[in-house]
Amino acid sequence: MAVIQEETTIHKAQEIFRDQKQHVLTLRKEYIKFRKERLQKLRTWVLNNRADIQTAAYDDFRKNAAEVDGVEIFHVIQEINHAIANLDDWTRPRKIDAPMTMLGSRATLHVEPRGVCLIIAPWNYPFSLAIGPLVSALAAGNAVIIKPSELTPNVSALIAKMITELFPSAVAAVCEGGPEVSKFLLSLPFDHIFFTGSPSIGKVVMRAAAENLTSVTLELGGKSPAFVTEKAVIEEAAKRIAVAKFINNGQTCIAPDYVLVHERIFEKFLDALIKQTKKLFLSANETFDTTSNYCRIVNEKHFLRLNALLQDALTKGAKLEFGGQVDQSTRFMHPIVISQIPMDAKLMEEEIFGPILPIVAYKNLDDAISIVNSKPKPLALYIFSKNSEEQQKVLTETSAGGTCVNDCAIHFLHQGLPFGGVNNSGIGKSHGYHGFLAFSNEKPVLKQRHGVTSISPFYPPYTSLTKKLMSFVLKWM
Repeated sequence: MAVIQEETTIHKAQEIFRDQKQHVLTLRKEYIKFRKERLQKLRTWVLNNRADIQTAAYDDFRKNAAEVDGVEIFHVIQEINHAIANLDDWTRPRKIDAPMTMLGSRATLHVEPRGVCLIIAPWNYPFSLAIGPLVSALAAGNAVIIKPSELTPNVSALIAKMITELFPSAVAAVCEGGPEVSKFLLSLPFDHIFFTGSPSIGKVVMRAAAENLTSVTLELGGKSPAFVTEKAVIEEAAKRIAVAKFINNGQTCIAPDYVLVHERIFEKFLDALIKQTKKLFLSANETFDTTSNYCRIVNEKHFLRLNALLQDALTKGAKLEFGGQVDQSTRFMHPIVISQIPMDAKLMEEEIFGPILPIVAYKNLDDAISIVNSKPKPLALYIFSKNSEEQQKVLTETSAGGTCVNDCAIHFLHQGLPFGGVNNSGIGKSHGYHGFLAFSNEKPVLKQRHGVTSISPFYPPYTSLTKKLMSFVLKWM
């Protein structure tokens, strides 16, 4: 039955893609107000169906309704409002000053839609990481096919329902299904692909895109470190790291993947981290397996992967400092903090993407920086220190997609900042104006005047006067 359903979806995808290829020719010519109207309709639907989004996320993750509001819905509404407010400015042709050699000409930079775009969304934040890019794509005037994750079927079905109710398929459509559907979609000559997921699958997407010379935005992941120096505010650092790590059960691409703590404050930080984790997620008489504040691993496969990573570390000598309780039947994994972890443990080599947090003691900042630089460039990097020299040293001597000083993950919500990775952690940027540009082509337009132009004296035939003029220009330019 599943095979038949995927074959049906693939056939439907072919028709939708063909229709969208034709319709984008119309979309290119429409007034900006129609783009705004689509975004306004999307905003209204999301706000009116907030309870349904919360229910779908609970059914997939056991995610608390307030957490759904904060990490799924808020980001989408913020993106929509920001796009509507700024779309006139974003789409207005921008004048470019002419150099001396182009005197008399007029240059402008125009943004045009890329065309038909594919958004492949992940399962960890299945609503916001599908609809956030959709906002940028629609704002830029494109037609879109969304491939939501099959690992979160309830949210995926809700997204399909929403898009069907809001837009004709020639503007936006959803193709549900598994790997075969993704494989087929990647074979089509889209004008742009926006993918959020792991670096390993990102390479698959990039290889497929290369066959059609399709541009890509890849939001990947990696091992995002957090530095906690001697000059950090310990309780504050512990609280902010705990929130960013254990919200969504650690299934966040910009969650701190490991923490590098100065050895002189190691025990104080460890105690504060455990205390703050309990304080954040537990009310009176609650445990982590009974509280509604703490969600679950997405499926059994990922639960088993995480448990294997943990057991590998413990077998190699890591020390369990907090947690350790697990329940495979409910996909429950208690927040886990470990120390004394060997660098050859898989937890220190692979992105964890779950509620396991290694804490590594360091003697001096150079040692900690060396650990970070020995690994592929991360999607995010965090520095906790009151000392500006320490902050600057880490910023200068490391590379990451984005960095927060004295906080974690909140740069994701800043609409004025580009979000994305570097090398192994991603290609291209998103959010706000940067997301709009990701789905646009910046087209330079130069208008030349009639008659003699500033470059006419350099046309062939190349006379002695031509050569003298060129020598003069090269000398004084």
